[in-house]
Amino acid sequence: MLSAIPFAVALVAVTVVVHAAGFSIMIRHFADKYSAPPIQALAVALLLIRVTSCLILIHVAEISVWGFFYVWAKCLPDAETAFYFSGITYTTVGYGDLVLPNQWRLFAPVEALAGILMCGLSAALFFALLNRIYVSRIQAKPK
Repeated sequence: MLSAIPFAVALVAVTVVVHAAGFSIMIRHFADKYSAPPIQALAVALLLIRVTSCLILIHVAEISVWGFFYVWAKCLPDAETAFYFSGITYTTVGYGDLVLPNQWRLFAPVEALAGILMCGLSAALFFALLNRIYVSRIQAKPK
């Protein structure tokens, strides 16, 4: 089991890199497109849908990194099972219907911790965006 630790550390590092790269692309794109955040309800809703979609894609990419590892390491019987296991573990749903072999079982809690941290970062970005929209709406109101 100790020989699996470097793989777990590498997977966490790749997860963080994917998240940081995704954030960087998103922030650059949305900052270029929206020098000032929208204040009309429909425009705000559309922006939030776009941001949510991008965040979900980033998380799916991270889940896929872990899933590809499980396929490569032959931890689970097939690719569908590996990606399903990765998804329920990353999101901390953890149904318990699948478990990794003993030599790889350390990966489940590590993936869950990485997933919950990345979801926390996504929530923080979402909160920062909503805060910016709220401040812009307040400043746009006539006095």
